[in-house]
Amino acid sequence: MHAGNKTDLVQKMSPLGVKQAAYGETRAAIIKKKLMKNKIKSEAAAPANADQLSSNRTDKRVKIDTARRQANRALNTDKLLSLLRNEAPKVFELAEIVGKWVWIQFDQKQPATVTSVLSELGFHWNGKRQSWQHPCGFFRDHSAPYDPRKKYGSRLAADVNPA
Repeated sequence: MHAGNKTDLVQKMSPLGVKQAAYGETRAAIIKKKLMKNKIKSEAAAPANADQLSSNRTDKRVKIDTARRQANRALNTDKLLSLLRNEAPKVFELAEIVGKWVWIQFDQKQPATVTSVLSELGFHWNGKRQSWQHPCGFFRDHSAPYDPRKKYGSRLAADVNPA
């Protein structure tokens, strides 16, 4: 029997609608085999202890009190500035009042301890404006398409509320 005849025989014996490849394999079986080959290659490329490596990672971020953070986000501008002056006086010197919000900008990236303090005080990072912002109880679900400094004006908190 020739190979061509065997293929024809397999084609005749298979149910209607199922196309058989050479040597009686369905197209689905061939695809499954190729997927298995790819899986084996990718497993071979990964280190033997890959599962252990991913599960042993620890979160190195400083923990914050999320309940306190939520409460602080609702503070009005005056109460927030008072809290900033008492808990983070160096940060208070950089605070800028924009409308009813308070913004803080640094020249360079700050250590994790500073960012965790800001986060616990209710600030969030705005990547578009490259500043830490506190809504002071006035929440928005999107960024303004204009520069809030131009619309509402801005002033340094240290100038408004001197010690």
